[in-house]
Amino acid sequence: MHTAHLIVTIAAAAWVGFSAVSMFTRAKWVVEPITEYGVPRSWWNLLGTAKAAGAAGLLAGLFWPPVGIAAAISLVLYFSGALVTVARARAYTHLAFPVLYLAPVVASLALLP
Repeated sequence: MHTAHLIVTIAAAAWVGFSAVSMFTRAKWVVEPITEYGVPRSWWNLLGTAKAAGAAGLLAGLFWPPVGIAAAISLVLYFSGALVTVARARAYTHLAFPVLYLAPVVASLALLP
């Protein structure tokens, strides 16, 4: 296992896990924008769960790479969907936020040994 992959994957998992916790705790800086984007409140726990599972999958992938690959691909799809959601809401100044989560996941996938 390469050191760069290890560091980037752990950082990506922590960052995505932080996002999941923020969703579960209904942090104001998360709840206000997703409400503006039109994301139904009934989806919030599912979205948080998807992020938490993705973060756990990234970490599990350090020991069993196929799980990490599946988790990374799933998170890329998740945050790509977030980009589309933000763009459809015409909140163009917010497009950077999903990218901040997407980039380290993509880097983790790209650094696979």
